[in-house]
Amino acid sequence: QVQLVDSGGGLVQSGGSLRLSCAASGRSFSTYVLAWFRQTPGKEREFVGGISWSSGRTYYADSVKGRFTISRDNAKNAAYLQIDSLKPEDTAIYYCAARSPYSSILTGKSNYDYWGQGTQVTVSS
Repeated sequence: QVQLVDSGGGLVQSGGSLRLSCAASGRSFSTYVLAWFRQTPGKEREFVGGISWSSGRTYYADSVKGRFTISRDNAKNAAYLQIDSLKPEDTAIYYCAARSPYSSILTGKSNYDYWGQGTQVTVSS
């Protein structure tokens, strides 16, 4: 099993940057696919992007391509979401998630077994 703790959110002006962190505990962190989701009130939790367990390959939702960058440091049991050129519509609670070892990046939230508690990102215009 994996336990995830999200951090790094805050209030940022439009155009600014943030780096969110996901600290993991548990065994075999390096074998899990990691992803980031976000959610705003009244809306479904949406996939932002993911990173594979092996090659570090990443995949992003079209809405964030070019501005969001996901990375991981298996030696530190951590993953990161770098968000640049923030927009007010990026305001949401951001969650990291992990799914089964040796699996693929999938975009549906039901495919993920473990979740962080979320971290709030607020972008002011």
